[in-house]
Amino acid sequence: MHRPDRRSSSRSRTGRSGGPHGGEAGRAREPRVAAVGGDVAVVNRKGAQRLRGGHPWVFRSDVERAPALPAGVVRVEESNGTPLGWALWSPRSEISLRRIEADASRTIDAAWWHDTLRTAIARRAPLAAEANAYRLVHGEGDGLPSLVVDQYGESLVVQLLSAGLDAQTETIVASLRELTGCTGILARNDPAARDREGLPREVKLLFGEVPKVIEVLEHGVRYLAAPWDGQKTGAFLDQRENRVLIGRLARGRALDCFAYHGSFALHLARQADHVSAVDVSAPALARVHEHAERNGLRNIEPVEGDAFDVLRAWHREGRQFDTIVVDPPAFAKTRGALDGAMRGYKDINLQAMKLLAPGGLLFTASCSFHLSRGLFFDMLSEAVADSGRRFALRTITGQPLDHPELINVPETGYLKGALLEAMG
Repeated sequence: MHRPDRRSSSRSRTGRSGGPHGGEAGRAREPRVAAVGGDVAVVNRKGAQRLRGGHPWVFRSDVERAPALPAGVVRVEESNGTPLGWALWSPRSEISLRRIEADASRTIDAAWWHDTLRTAIARRAPLAAEANAYRLVHGEGDGLPSLVVDQYGESLVVQLLSAGLDAQTETIVASLRELTGCTGILARNDPAARDREGLPREVKLLFGEVPKVIEVLEHGVRYLAAPWDGQKTGAFLDQRENRVLIGRLARGRALDCFAYHGSFALHLARQADHVSAVDVSAPALARVHEHAERNGLRNIEPVEGDAFDVLRAWHREGRQFDTIVVDPPAFAKTRGALDGAMRGYKDINLQAMKLLAPGGLLFTASCSFHLSRGLFFDMLSEAVADSGRRFALRTITGQPLDHPELINVPETGYLKGALLEAMG
């Protein structure tokens, strides 16, 4: 959907009320640019060191003098007057400042937002050859903290997750319209993060029309995204390359655990003889069936049930699979839930290892930020030991091009995966 910029040749289910024709549909207006330079946030030495180290966040405890302005863009200085750039200011958030520009001489106006968004969008250009749905802006990973922009065909779905960013909504929408030529922009502003910012949770049309369902084309596979009420912003875009990876290697009898709408199962079914798609949700499995028909696939069997229980029962029956995918939801949504999450991840991976035929392949992943890569592989090592079998590590995966993970900003990374081969 990318269209040439006219100013440059560079190029958890949370359904809400309301329909695709509400909001500000069809009303193009001049963007209101938040005032800049009207006040200054002064940070202490710890906050300044954090910014100089490349991390964009300054916590409330490190703000020596708060701006008198409401949420928006403010200049940031150290207590001795040294300029530290510009940041999004959120008066009620524990993360008070999110730096967006290190150069204090810059002006944060509509042109700045346009140029910064253009850079992020241009970086995704290679993805358009194989997919029509991917992330255009990944928050801190693209230097635009608390902003998410996902493209689904001709529509965009955005999330504005801080009060400082929310104040820039009209400017951002105007630039996205010009840069992409989209036909609609939907705000999925329903994550819990907005509670901490003093912002309402809502799903709101910001421009044009966004359908209830949108067909996604992904490396030859078609499935439906649900931008208004589906998981995340409508689909799990971050696993796109991992689906392709295991789909190309799939063979024999395959198993997709926590299938949801069957995105992994669809890729598996193109090479495997038979795919069992397990999910606890009957409505989700109905979508799996619909997606299989959409792709002309007759070898996907939806299986309703809790994946832990189903895998244990199949092991008792002596079943085996040649290809298995374990892609569970985030078991550790908070640091306090990590111990229980480790047990859950180990258990489901152990059950999958028991079901894997000799020479079979297991792709396993975790989207829990609090489960680090080190802990992820510790968990897999323990599961392998308990299985009594030998497994070779074939591939380690991280986040794709459109979900950049910055080395010095750990909060930008959450997805990790591994491809294992059963050696006996």
